[in-house]
This record gives sequence, C-alpha cells and structure tokens, in this order.
Amino acid sequence: MSLVITNANLLLGKELDYVEKGYIAIEGTRISNAAAGNYKGSGKRLDAKGFLIIPGFINAHTHIADSIAKDVAANDGLDTRVHPVFGAKKNILQKSQPEHLKAFIRNSAISMMKKGIVAFADFRENGREGAVLLKEAIAGLPVKCVVLGRANYYSNPRDAAGLPHEAIEQVQQLLEMADGLGISGANENTDMTLLQYRQLARKKLVAIHAAESKETTEFSKVHTGRSEVDRVIEYLKPDFVVHMTNATEDEISLVSKRRTGVVVCPRANGVLGAGIPRVALLLRQGCLVAIGTDNVMLNSPDILRELDYIWKASRATEDEMIEPRELLKMATVNAAEILRLNSGCIESGRAADLIFIDKKHADLYPMHDPYAAVVHRLSQSSIRAIMIDGRFVEAVN
Repeated sequence: MSLVITNANLLLGKELDYVEKGYIAIEGTRISNAAAGNYKGSGKRLDAKGFLIIPGFINAHTHIADSIAKDVAANDGLDTRVHPVFGAKKNILQKSQPEHLKAFIRNSAISMMKKGIVAFADFRENGREGAVLLKEAIAGLPVKCVVLGRANYYSNPRDAAGLPHEAIEQVQQLLEMADGLGISGANENTDMTLLQYRQLARKKLVAIHAAESKETTEFSKVHTGRSEVDRVIEYLKPDFVVHMTNATEDEISLVSKRRTGVVVCPRANGVLGAGIPRVALLLRQGCLVAIGTDNVMLNSPDILRELDYIWKASRATEDEMIEPRELLKMATVNAAEILRLNSGCIESGRAADLIFIDKKHADLYPMHDPYAAVVHRLSQSSIRAIMIDGRFVEAVN
C-alpha cells in the first residue's frame, strides 16, 4: 500500500513537535517520509485537513487475562486481589476455562484499539501455555503484543536456593515463543532465582514489579534486609521495572543511573490505595518513563484515562505540573524505546501506527494546546480513525 496523508496537523518525531500543516508518506507498513509543508511527490493522497495525527498509544503494562474478573473483590487491597500465590486473581484464572479467558482477552484488546492503543505489553502467567493462550486470543487482530511470560514458581526470598530443574525447563520453553520475562516481584524470589532469570532470558526483555506498595517495600526490608529495588537491580538487572510508586529518591536515582526503564500505572495504584507514582520526580531524575493500565481486573485498559489522571494527580501530590508533551511521550516514544518497538513516533522508517483526531469535535474545539487537549480532553468519540502498520483499523467507534 502506498499512501500520502496531506494537510494534517502532526506531532512529529521523537520530541512530538507540533506541525501546523504537514504530510506523512507511507510505503507498505512503514512511514517513508514525514515533514512540515506540502508533499511534492506523486501517489495516492488522503486529505487530512481538520485532523491532528499523532503516534498510536502504547500500553506498556497490562495483565489482560484477568479481564474475566472485572471488579472482583473491589473493596479489598493489593494482596487480597492480585497476589500471585494466594490472591483472588490466581484462583479465578485457575478455575476459568481457556476459551472463556480467550474471549475476554480478545474483547479487551479490541477495546484498547478503539481508544488508540496500537500495542501493549502483557505480563502473562502460566508459562508457555499462558503465552500461547494470549497469542491465540488476539490472533487476526492488528494490535501488537509484547508477551512477557513467567514460570509457575515462587520462593521465599530468605532462601538461598535457585530455580528447580522443572522451573528452568518451563522458562526455556516459554522463551522459545515469548518476547521475554515478566516477573511478579522480588518478594517471591530469592537472589539466585532473580540472577537465573536474567541469565535464561539472555538478550530478551526482562521486567518486574517493584516498590508497588508500602507493604511490599517493608516486607522486603524485614525479610531480606534490603529493598526490592536494590535486589532486582543487582541480581535481575531488568530492562524495566513496573510501578516504583513507593520508591525512595535514592532508589529512583539508582534506576536512572542504570538506565532501567520505569512503567507507572497510576490508576491501579490509586484503586488499590498504594499511592501515586512520583512521575515528576522520575522525569526530573532522568528516568525513561512509560505508562500502563495494569490489571483489567482493576481498571479499564484506557490510556486516555491514565494520562488525564496522572496529569492532575501529580499536580495535587507533587505540587508540580508535568508538561503534557512529556506525558504523551510516556504513552508513545518512551514506551516504544523501553519495549523495543519500531513504533511510537512519526518519522521515516517507523511503523505507520497513527491516531486521527477530529479537531472540530465538541470536546476539543477550539484546540489551543494540542498536547493538553490530548492528555485530558481526548475521548474515544473524537478519535476518527486508527492506523496500524499502514492499514486502517475497521470499526473504531
């Protein structure tokens, strides 16, 4: 497919620079050229006057299989709802039929696309079987998925033992078809198992939850004498950590120095009473920050709500207004870098993953600040089209 989109407002390049009038030339699945001004070449054209075109959103952290358990135990806390060993989520997933799980996973993936999400990274339980189930559930959908699986093995962090042979085999089989590992947390692993996971993954992605709540951070200090963040940085050496909601400034500095990505999930932290991630501090310390919606059991997988929530909650809790452009980078450019995706911005060579926004929509018009408008006014109804890999996604609204 060859197509040139003309006369559009754009958020261009890695800095999401606003262009009043520009074009995007697409060859096949990728952007061949994008710039301000008029397109001088030939080819099929699409006049996008009246539209703001931005990169497709990337949801950098989900647990999509628990779509089947929406709002179960809604008044309970973190461990009661989602602890990997004894939480309600584990029991529900174990008792659910695979075909039921697939149906709800697929529904959530479609819901994400309708809200402008072109890719998501999922922490998938149950080894290779769980990763296969996820891939089968979204088969045929254009949305991209980074599958980060995990073995069905948990241990006491005070022990010295490593992974048993069966768990090592399970991880090896998983990594034959997954994009990497999504580890539950340091508190369910010994130092040796964390080290082994890094070795087994080799050059594939490795991620882990860290400093999600005051309870998890205190548990780590009481039972191991060290913080979760210290342990995972030393032994697991993850490509990114999820949450960091209750991390200290020293821990944030450590993560920044190691160039470890951070994915925040503000609404999930809020609904569980875990706090508000200090995004302004993370950015000020030089962390590469992305954003995710976390468990569908807890939240709708809606990046638009996530952006709106953290923009305002950060102002209230950190007394600092984050530039809305920086928040948009978290949902696009930064997420693509952390997840190693050829997406996330409008520039030559990138996948043609785009959102077409109706500037004349009642919720947006008149649009004086495109960054602020997207962060806290954009809705599913003002998204007129989604493009993934150069093809329009059908039935967006």
